[in-house]
Amino acid sequence: MDKISPTELEELKNKIWDSKKEQKTLVTICGGTGCHAYGCMEIAQALKNEIKNQNLQDKAEVKITGCHGFCERGPLLVIQPGNIFYQQVKEKDIPEIVSKTIKGRQIIDRLLYVDPQTQEKIVEEGEVPFYKKQRRIIFGNNGYIDPRKIDDYIAINGYQALAQVLFDKTSEEVIQEVKKSNLRGRGGGGFPAGKKWEICHRVNADKKFIICNADEGDPGAYMDRSLLEGNPHSVIEGMVIGAYAIGAREGYIYVRMEYPLAVKNVTLALEQAREYGFIGESILGSEFSFDIHVFKGAGAFVSGEETSMMASVEGRRAFPHQKPPFPAQNGLWGKPTNINNVETWANVPLIMNRGAQWYCQIGTKRSKGTKIFSLVGKINNTGLVEVPMGITLKEIIYDVGGGIKNDKKFKAVQIGGPSGGCIPEHKLNLPIDFDTLTQAGSMMGSGGMIVMDEDTCMVDVARYFLNFTQEESCGKCVPCRVGTSQMVDILTRITRGQGEEEDIKKLEDLAKTVTAGSLCGLGQTAPNPVLTTLRYFTHEYEAHIKDKSCPALVCKDLISYYIEPEKCVGCLLCLKNCPVGAISGERKKVHVIDQDQCIKCGACMDVCPPKINAVFKSTGKEREKILRQFKKKKRQKNETDYQRKTD
Repeated sequence: MDKISPTELEELKNKIWDSKKEQKTLVTICGGTGCHAYGCMEIAQALKNEIKNQNLQDKAEVKITGCHGFCERGPLLVIQPGNIFYQQVKEKDIPEIVSKTIKGRQIIDRLLYVDPQTQEKIVEEGEVPFYKKQRRIIFGNNGYIDPRKIDDYIAINGYQALAQVLFDKTSEEVIQEVKKSNLRGRGGGGFPAGKKWEICHRVNADKKFIICNADEGDPGAYMDRSLLEGNPHSVIEGMVIGAYAIGAREGYIYVRMEYPLAVKNVTLALEQAREYGFIGESILGSEFSFDIHVFKGAGAFVSGEETSMMASVEGRRAFPHQKPPFPAQNGLWGKPTNINNVETWANVPLIMNRGAQWYCQIGTKRSKGTKIFSLVGKINNTGLVEVPMGITLKEIIYDVGGGIKNDKKFKAVQIGGPSGGCIPEHKLNLPIDFDTLTQAGSMMGSGGMIVMDEDTCMVDVARYFLNFTQEESCGKCVPCRVGTSQMVDILTRITRGQGEEEDIKKLEDLAKTVTAGSLCGLGQTAPNPVLTTLRYFTHEYEAHIKDKSCPALVCKDLISYYIEPEKCVGCLLCLKNCPVGAISGERKKVHVIDQDQCIKCGACMDVCPPKINAVFKSTGKEREKILRQFKKKKRQKNETDYQRKTD
């Protein structure tokens, strides 16, 4: 189609809305990566086929949207009018959904969400506890639009902010509005976006660049991916506005290749935006021109660091370089470059449409707006949550997240990706904002939030995350390359019961050296999991080192599985399920675990009937006692066998 003007954009929006006024039942199906794994596309096709079979084509419409957030309950299906929320839908449910709900307006009870606290069945999506305390100003539109159709985005005021900026505001006015909003970068550092734009704007150069950082590599984090998959035009519009503000003519979306659906949807969105005239030459008939390219990264964690990312785009190895100069002054190919992450860019159209004053009403004094977290781990409601800055950890974990799985006790939450810190139970009332998290030894990061329960070993957690950052280190600087490796070695020794008392001091000293001497932010924050676990869970380190025990019964070298003779009924279940044949015994006779053969997999404990509960884990002094008993029995058996042979 021909490129459109601002007036034609408004007319197109009204035309789209007029076409939606027909009294049709709208069924939206979550089409994020998680629900793709659950089979959402097959469900959508089955739904379309069933609507056709029941001759309801003129009365019902099916729309595949982006991620709705409640990944724990996918595939998700919402029916309008009524905002009817069905979860964990299967293909076999489709005929009944069409005949009863779409055609007959009846509710199917078994597909409703059941509140675990009250056992109440909830019909409307907005009343589900998972959504109730959220403030979904950025992520909420994912559930309403088809990311493959630009008209859906235009219908919700899409590209209106861009039209307003290009024809009613100067670049300086745009920057001032972003500065007034106090929008801080959502990629981890929390640097004020408006200030970064202003620095880049003031640099005189013949060429400037914009980059969207979508290289999301944190374990358990998928916020940026879901935004690109579900609402790519919000990110594109934000980038074009940012480019106008700083004077850039070319931009890149740096997205990791492991995100095929995000790459597919954003590539299609760029084609559509170019066709409508929202990117390219003379945008919306103005004098401003700007185009965007998709750059697929190879999945290196270090590429998330901005100087490494630019090196990758330039075709070089993803090594960071020292700052200053900062990218805003000397970036891509030596030109001023502004880099913000996916979520930051998606905030920009909202601020331009509703104003900085409105945006400042959300959040805390120094942290405005909302933040999207991927809430995962030992929690009942896993998924993506968008909450106002200042909400407490307790509200996120217990009100939104539904509490800890299997009624276990909460132990800690790790925030900010592998470089984030672990926050303990006594800090559950901590408000979530950039500064408070930093004071607690953690960081906002990109928004990963991993919840841990009483069965988690914090020493092992520190080892796991530090091992990840050590393996992902680019190796350019010695403090990061060697320091993290030494720390991993110490932590590994501690989890194996080989730790020494001076190891705690060594870890603290190495952590300070790595933090102070590393070249980039990834190395500087890598020791955070160790420092916070040392700060809040010193007793667990001491137990591993002094008592040679793991309080959480996790570290394999410090635990033993033992069958209580008084409880064992000789059912053979543990014997049959042991993968290495470490269990011996006869039917209706007491079984024994060979401690030398046991690989500590826990299969015996899993299959032992709960009513019997004969298999248990032991650690520390209790474990030593069991090992002594086993060795004594084995020695006696060997002596008996030898005696029989000699006789």
